[in-house]
Amino acid sequence: MFIDKAIKKINPTAQFRITEPDEDNVDTAIIDWLNGTTPISKSDIQTQVDLLKVDYDAKEYQRKRKS
Repeated sequence: MFIDKAIKKINPTAQFRITEPDEDNVDTAIIDWLNGTTPISKSDIQTQVDLLKVDYDAKEYQRKRKS
């Protein structure tokens, strides 16, 4: 859920495919870079994933309130 958003946040034009074993775990996810997209390091992706998770968690109240 977060890896694809993190990659797009770093490089909006990136073309890639994420495959199992765990699509939400940067360390174990297999990322295939397509059509000449320059690979992004897993550490850079993990940093962005962490920021996105913090933002997501901070908005939990808003999500619950909508329900």
